[in-house]
Amino acid sequence: MVSARIVRTLRLDGASLRNPGAVALCADFVTIEGMLDGRHGLTVEGETTLLDATVTGPVHLEGAHLSNPGGAALTAHGLTVGALLQLCDGFIADGRVRLAGAKAGSRICFDKATVRAPGRRPSPAGGWRHPSSRCAGRSRRRGGRPAVRHGRHPPRRPAHLAVHTGPRRPPLRRAGAPGDGDARLPWLDRGPDGFRPQPYEQLATVYQALGDGARSRTVLLAKQRRQTAVGAWYARLWGLLQDVTVGYGYRPLRAASWLLALLVVGTVLHARYRPARVSPDVAFQPVVYTLDLLLPIVDLGQERAFQPSGGQQWLAYLLIAAGWLLATTIAAGLTRSLRRA
Repeated sequence: MVSARIVRTLRLDGASLRNPGAVALCADFVTIEGMLDGRHGLTVEGETTLLDATVTGPVHLEGAHLSNPGGAALTAHGLTVGALLQLCDGFIADGRVRLAGAKAGSRICFDKATVRAPGRRPSPAGGWRHPSSRCAGRSRRRGGRPAVRHGRHPPRRPAHLAVHTGPRRPPLRRAGAPGDGDARLPWLDRGPDGFRPQPYEQLATVYQALGDGARSRTVLLAKQRRQTAVGAWYARLWGLLQDVTVGYGYRPLRAASWLLALLVVGTVLHARYRPARVSPDVAFQPVVYTLDLLLPIVDLGQERAFQPSGGQQWLAYLLIAAGWLLATTIAAGLTRSLRRA
């Protein structure tokens, strides 16, 4: 059916097509102005191809069995579906499922599906695999638009998952609650080729488009931690400092907590152990003196008016160093936030 134009419905439900080891059903570049119905026992022995096909309505392959062991059971690069792409509810593929660049107007469903490609890489591209689906082999997701799947149970993942969503595209918007961002992060941490920042950024974009800024920042924080973990030792040390203090700019309240803690400790110690007076005209204020040590560049007049000695001097050095380091990490976090804006 190469380049065919079909009005309304292509009905294949219950059909049996056989051409083992070769293409059994070829519908490349086909245009279906309606629905492709392959439910209720469609059996294909051989490869099914839908390259750059266009279906204005839904594609129903629930319960279909596509078999091409050792090769691709379904090849649908560039497939465009106007509504649902249903590869679920008993759908079985003995062979790879290839959906690079596929687009669906609503969603791509793998609920209760089985993809068997031992030693190869089945490709459920275009939607996160549902917890009830099974995938044998390694999974590679490439070129699809990421969707946020909802469910009560955390998704089960294959041992290796290489995720690459291609260039930046408008995210697929879904109705309802966005789900748990922390449960999605393990998907992005199983790539056999190492860390890639782009999938993290794309998932964060999806959450941002859904109006969930908190989970978007959680994903970006996880990306920054993974990126730091693969760097040199000094980069990891600097990254650890930024993580603990301000969460790489994604947890700004941590900086306020550290400043408040240092201010309280410094105030209590300076109130009990006062430094020697240098200027007789300035009254000692433990809070202001501690702030003068903590805040770089800012001069409140207390530091110049009093001279610490012994243990007090070491405390002053510690507060000054902590203030500079904290201010530097805050500035780095603010710079990153402004760059994102």
